[in-house]
Amino acid sequence: MGLGPRTLEGVAVNRDFWQGKRVFLTGHTGFKGGWLALWLSEMGAEVHGYALTPPTDPNLFTVAGVAGRLASSTIADIRDTEAMARAMRVARPDIILHLAAQPLVRHSYVEPVETYAVNVMGTIHLLEAARRSPHLKAIVNVTTDKCYENREWVWPYRENEAMGGADPYSSSKACSELVTAAWRASFLAAAGIHLASARAGNVIGGGDWAADRLVPDFLRALDAGKILDIRSPDAIRPWQHVLEPLTGYLLLAERLYDEGETFAEGWNFGPDEHDARPVRWIVDHLCRQVPGAAWQCDTAPQPHEANTLKLDSAKAKARLGWQPRWDLAEALTRTLDWHRAWRSGADMTDICLAQIRDHQASATQV
Repeated sequence: MGLGPRTLEGVAVNRDFWQGKRVFLTGHTGFKGGWLALWLSEMGAEVHGYALTPPTDPNLFTVAGVAGRLASSTIADIRDTEAMARAMRVARPDIILHLAAQPLVRHSYVEPVETYAVNVMGTIHLLEAARRSPHLKAIVNVTTDKCYENREWVWPYRENEAMGGADPYSSSKACSELVTAAWRASFLAAAGIHLASARAGNVIGGGDWAADRLVPDFLRALDAGKILDIRSPDAIRPWQHVLEPLTGYLLLAERLYDEGETFAEGWNFGPDEHDARPVRWIVDHLCRQVPGAAWQCDTAPQPHEANTLKLDSAKAKARLGWQPRWDLAEALTRTLDWHRAWRSGADMTDICLAQIRDHQASATQV
């Protein structure tokens, strides 16, 4: 089943495609994984989650009632080969979406061995279990924009740029990309399993309470009545709402499943270039929206992080029909709206699904 013509408004995720699909989703207790689990279940997919317990308290998995939307939820480590194999046999997936990871740059300096074990060997354990899954047709391995060898260029990175990384997190995700390419060429293509990787920008949105991330740090400081300490106010990142890359992952999975090996490669899903903004732009914008909020520079020595990072998503726009829909100002507004709704005691499942509907409303239906 083809997905029809593409237009500049961006193609909508095909609800009919996902109805009844068996999806093995790793990282479903995390921020991005929780949003994706809700979206898939709302479209009628049978979602089987595999992840550790939620990484923070509070967390989206609990606040938005994600567990109640799943066909199964396995709480286990992706480094556990036997647990992974058992869960895969139960799920009998048509599609795998691999989001489980150690996702934090600063934590990777504290726990480098854990970071490589999770992000590299965890990917290998998943792909090995996938090889023995008889109904499987498509896998999307979610890595990061930081998988590229960062040369502090002012122009965006394209999918054919070299992999690399000066910190353990970035390097581990570059390794995951190399593993993806090797397993695709050596094992999966011949088995009719179509494997792609997806590289998103710096994702924001409601329900993220991770440490050492800009917007969650801002909201924590706000709730505590404190001034926010900022490490690198001039660092430039490709900021985007969480629903932007999730749309890309779903569109990519559809094409892998329906059309196969032509789409089994790396893909960028980043914002338009004008939304690659410095950190100070983000916090100044947020402070204008929230009376009493303030920030200051943290002058303590910090571990190395890249200063400039942008993504070129021309390929995803041209070949998948994917388009960013919410600019950075809208993404920040939606994040603040979500946080205020949570603070007021709203039903956060409803809030998440309403934002998903709003995001998809501007897309071309297929």
